[in-house]
Amino acid sequence: MLGFDAWREIFDALRAHPLRTTLTGFSVAWGIFILVVLLGFGQALENGVVYQFRDDAVNSIWISPGQTSLPHAGLRPGREVQMTLADHQEFAERVEGVDRITSRLRVRSVEVRADGKSEFYAMRGVHPGHAALENTIIVEGRYLHPTDLERVRKVVVIGRRVSEALFEDSSALGEWVFLNDIAFRVVGIFTDEGSEGEEEIIYVPITTAQRVFAGGSDRIDQLMFTTGTLPLETTELMAEGSRERLAARHRFAVEDERAVFVNNLNERFEQMRQLTGGIRMFVWLIGIGTLAAGVVGVSNIMMIAVRERTREIGVRKALGATPLSVVALVLTESVVITAVAGYLGLVLGVVLLEVGRRMPMTEYFRQPEVDLGVALSALALLIVSGTLAGLLPARRAAAISPIEALRDE
Repeated sequence: MLGFDAWREIFDALRAHPLRTTLTGFSVAWGIFILVVLLGFGQALENGVVYQFRDDAVNSIWISPGQTSLPHAGLRPGREVQMTLADHQEFAERVEGVDRITSRLRVRSVEVRADGKSEFYAMRGVHPGHAALENTIIVEGRYLHPTDLERVRKVVVIGRRVSEALFEDSSALGEWVFLNDIAFRVVGIFTDEGSEGEEEIIYVPITTAQRVFAGGSDRIDQLMFTTGTLPLETTELMAEGSRERLAARHRFAVEDERAVFVNNLNERFEQMRQLTGGIRMFVWLIGIGTLAAGVVGVSNIMMIAVRERTREIGVRKALGATPLSVVALVLTESVVITAVAGYLGLVLGVVLLEVGRRMPMTEYFRQPEVDLGVALSALALLIVSGTLAGLLPARRAAAISPIEALRDE
C-alpha cells in the first residue's frame, strides 16, 4: 500500500512533464474511445437485424405456391401449383416438429363500413396460429379461435389503425362492421411491432374467407408454421422435406424451385446472427489493437521515465527501499495514467453513442449502445492495460543496482 508521500511523488512526476503525460494519456483514451464507439456501432447493426425480423417469428418456415418451370411425369411446365386446406391438414398432422401452423388466404382490398364511415383495407383469412407467426399483439378482446373456423363464424379481428379510422375514440370491440356489405362482429383489436401498415389489416377465419370471398374454394395462398426450439440443421431438413411432400402431392419435380417457394426464416436469422457476430469480433480486434498501441506508448514512456530517474531510484534503494516498493511505485504511475485517460475515453465514447441514439436511424442501423457488461469489460481492460504497460519498466527499475545508479550521470 503506497503512502501519501509516494502518491505525491507520482503526481509530481506527472506534472513535471505535462506534454508527455497528455500525449501518453491521449493514446490510451483514444484506444478506449474507438473500442466503445465501434462496439456501440456493432450493437446498432445487430439491433437493425433484430428489427428486420420484428414482424415475423424467426423460428418459422413460410411456403408459397408458384408455377412449375420443369416438365415432370409427362406434365408440361407452366402449371400453377394450387395449395389447399388439405395441404394444411397434411402438415399439421404428419410433419413432426411443427409447433404453430396457419394458412393464409389474401384478399387485397375489401370495403369496410361501420358507424357511417367507409374505408378499403387488405383482408387475410387465417388460422388461430397466425398470431404467433406474425407476432400479433391483442390489445382488446381475443384472437381467432378454432371454433370460429369450425362454425365458419363471421367474426373479425381488426388492426388498431382500422379501429381508429372507423370508430375514432370509441371502442370497436363487439361492434358490427360490413365487409363488402356482409356483416361481421369485431371480436378483437390488435397492434403489431412491424410497420403501421400491418395495423391496417383485418383478419377473419380462413374457412369464412373461403366461403364468402373465394366462392367456396378451399385454396390457400400461403402455408406457414413455427419450428419451436429445433436446431437449425433440423429445420433445414424440414424445409427440404416440405418441398418433397408438396412435390408428391401436386406432381412437380422436387428440384423445381419455382413450383413452390420455401423460406426458412431460421436459416436467414442464423446467417444474419453469424454476420453480426463476425462484425462484433472484428470490432473487438480493431478496438483492442488500437488500445494495444496506446499501451505500448505508455510502456515506452515509462521506460524513459525510469531511465531519467535511475539515480533517484538508486538513492531510494540505497536508503532501504525494497524492489517490491519500487515496482509498486512504477506500476501505480502507469495505472494512474491509463485509468484516468481511459476513463475519459470511455465517457466520451458513451456520450457520443448517446448523441447517436437521438439521431434519426435507418432500419439497418438502430440504437447504438454499450451495455453494462461491455462497460465493465472495458474498465477491466483499462486496469490490465495499465498493469501491463508498467510491468516491464517496473521490473527494470527494480533491477537497478544502487552503486551503478549513483554512478549514472
